[in-house]
Amino acid sequence: MISLFFLLYQIIMIQFIMIKILKIELFYFAAILLLLALVQHPDLLSDPMNRLDLIIQKKNFLHPFLWSFGVYIIVFIFRLLVKGLIVLKKRLLK
Repeated sequence: MISLFFLLYQIIMIQFIMIKILKIELFYFAAILLLLALVQHPDLLSDPMNRLDLIIQKKNFLHPFLWSFGVYIIVFIFRLLVKGLIVLKKRLLK
């Protein structure tokens, strides 16, 4: 009986941790999306409605998300490599 409660507790804690990780990754993706949009289209700050009209006319709804996803994957791989090197360095210093 105690092990069942412990198992349920573990599952709930893992879900909370995963939600936190997903929120962080969503923040990274949104930051990349915003940064790329402002770098590639500086007119977004001066005339955003004109830019939105162009998106609607050309039916280019997915292209900002595809660019952002590509850059996000590159940043994600870089973050994994850096984290892996840090872990490897810590293991070698022990």
